[in-house]
Amino acid sequence: MTGALLEPAEKRARAEIGRVERRSLGTVSADAAAEFARAAGETSPRLVDPAHPAFTVHPMYLVSLLRGAPGAAPEEYRPDGMYRDEVPGTDGLDVRLMAGGQDVRFLGEARPGERIEVRRVLESVERKGKGAGFLLLTVVKTYASERGPLAEVTERFIVR
Repeated sequence: MTGALLEPAEKRARAEIGRVERRSLGTVSADAAAEFARAAGETSPRLVDPAHPAFTVHPMYLVSLLRGAPGAAPEEYRPDGMYRDEVPGTDGLDVRLMAGGQDVRFLGEARPGERIEVRRVLESVERKGKGAGFLLLTVVKTYASERGPLAEVTERFIVR
């Protein structure tokens, strides 16, 4: 991709810096959390059996949630399979996206039956590399319930 083709993505992303987006992720399901834990290779009954008296939601289940209800419409996806609005400033542009790293800070424990909301903010846009280079976007997501923040995730996306 030439620098000229990357410029619209950079301009649009920079216009998004600091804008707060909120999305409801629905209610934590014990069954879905247990299924996630099993898929992650967990075997402890407290993570995989919702009927266990000490059942707890796997901490990474919360940060794996991108949408509230399953069954997104086809138009919500990019050709590469990502959600169209997952990487700020890139919807509808012919750019290549890659995950550029993730830091997770756990602040609390999600509980079955809790409603979860995610707050997302694009913190920075940096031009990197030589020639056309690429963009490095840093997004911070805060997952919370009525009790307060549960996790903060800093994600980096590479846009080429």
